[in-house]
Amino acid sequence: MNSTQPAGGLAYEVFVSEAPAQRGELPNGAPRRFSPIASTLIYGQENAVLSDPGFNPSTARELGDWVVGKGRKLTDIYITHGHGDHWFAAQLLADRFGARIVASAGVIRQMHGNVAARPFLWDKAYDDIPPSPVTAVTVPDNRFTLEGHELRIVDVGHGDSDDSSVLHVPDLGLVVAGDVIYNGAHQYVGDALGPDGLTPWRAAIDNVEALAPHTIVAGHLKRLGDDDAVRQIAVTRRYLGDAEAALKAETTALDYFNHMIELYPDYTGQLILWAGAGAQYGVREHPAADRAKIVASAWL
Repeated sequence: MNSTQPAGGLAYEVFVSEAPAQRGELPNGAPRRFSPIASTLIYGQENAVLSDPGFNPSTARELGDWVVGKGRKLTDIYITHGHGDHWFAAQLLADRFGARIVASAGVIRQMHGNVAARPFLWDKAYDDIPPSPVTAVTVPDNRFTLEGHELRIVDVGHGDSDDSSVLHVPDLGLVVAGDVIYNGAHQYVGDALGPDGLTPWRAAIDNVEALAPHTIVAGHLKRLGDDDAVRQIAVTRRYLGDAEAALKAETTALDYFNHMIELYPDYTGQLILWAGAGAQYGVREHPAADRAKIVASAWL
């Protein structure tokens, strides 16, 4: 995916990386693998900004080489939300390019939480995650510039994570949406464990829609997915409605998992689907247990 760059203007391109598989299989025999992760490069004539650089060294090397091939100086790395699969490799790229890592204050809080979760979640699932210090900084009024063009960090609330943000690039009509919007991938409902369920996520989608983007880059997408904003907003909302209905109707995590695959047989990211099911039904079946432990165990 890319946009055409007018003289003196901005353009963007998207690098889609495949996450490594965990050991073992899902209940249907599929590999335990994240859905592909999107990193967006927004660039002008000389400089560039990169979003969500993934979480393992091999991806960081490939992504870094891809950035080098664009012939621009990478000035900033933007993080949409705190889930580690989107940013644990950020420091590797920041060191390689001398770039600043930027995020909203809420996202930085969530980044610290994901670092704290590494010993009992991330490092149990993967053995190649690099050191992940939280060096991200905020920018005044959540805004920074790229060759005179304004880039706006917009806090939108709870997507599939608390304190989610998106990057709005008005001059491109673009929103880099992280995990507030999904594109051809199963959506993670494992953090929607409060009494309001998926309602906060719907509000976050409304906040994205209010920006009136023409194009959106979702954090998880199929390689051949298109970037039309209206379509992606609609399918993300529809999936949430189907997930909510299934959570009410299905009595076990496996029933929910199978039902959502029947509804969305071509979607990627069945590990994300299974982990969300494990969190939802684990809390339902053990309401007095530690929720953090239930959520973590659902990924393993």
